Amino acid sequence: MAGEPVNVNEFHELARKVLPKMYYDFFAGGAEDEYTLKENVEAFHRITIQPRILVDASRIDMSTVILSHKTSAPIILSPSAAHQLAHPEGEVATARGAAACNVIMGLSFMSTCTVEEVASSCNAVRFFQTYVYKRRDVTEFMVRQAENNGFRAIILTADTPRLGRREADIKNKMISFRLRNFEGLISTDVVSDIAWLKSITKLPILIKGVLNGEDAMKAIEAGVVGIIVSNHGARQLDYSPATISVLEEIGRPVIYGLAAKGESGVKQVIEMLKNELELTMALAGCCSVDDITKSHVKTEKERFLCKM
Repeated sequence: MAGEPVNVNEFHELARKVLPKMYYDFFAGGAEDEYTLKENVEAFHRITIQPRILVDASRIDMSTVILSHKTSAPIILSPSAAHQLAHPEGEVATARGAAACNVIMGLSFMSTCTVEEVASSCNAVRFFQTYVYKRRDVTEFMVRQAENNGFRAIILTADTPRLGRREADIKNKMISFRLRNFEGLISTDVVSDIAWLKSITKLPILIKGVLNGEDAMKAIEAGVVGIIVSNHGARQLDYSPATISVLEEIGRPVIYGLAAKGESGVKQVIEMLKNELELTMALAGCCSVDDITKSHVKTEKERFLCKM
């Protein structure tokens, strides 16, 4: 591949070339047969965009407000583990890239940079992702760290009662450091966990890992302020649905940019996504994020019904 990458897929290929195979497999792989990993991409191929053309789309505003924070685009960098495996500056470089592009960063409990290091590196709006451990004092300590360092929300990951079987990590012997921290330690009473988190922090709580409407309603009733539709990047239950198919989720691309070019790669990936969104909005006749509606998207089911 010659020259600068022109899309996110080309950053993926750059990352494949520069990362040691075991690290690349860790970031790129999914659970078991990796059906859901493939489906996360293929599901988008079955969705089309229905444009509106009698609209003045000469000026496009992608900005939006997420939990009272104005961002340049509806993009949150999904929390993901171990960024220093991709680049020596790790999550610090990722945070700086997010700040430069004015989007929100999610910092993983399994980050390789400390909460303090990330917080002191830049002025990015940051959300902190955590699990609720059976030893709740561990989780409470990390929540306090997030509060004291200016994080604006807590993301509770709720789809990991046990780790998915990630076969590439097993072959590469990359699984051990994660199993040491997880197996048997994470609480599985999610509703109780939400109530407990609400009792120890004033920060808004989002839940990550929701794939059906019933769970979404239960989470809202329990007191979360936001739902993150996620199948954990296809790294937990294989043959679960693609996230886009259950909407009626961006983690890996940033890692690939980080691996290829550090902070500047993160910025390039985010700007690519923003540029693609802006062009799509213009061509679809959407001048602002508020103009985007369900009528602009057609699924396979809707196309089938139209033919009946």
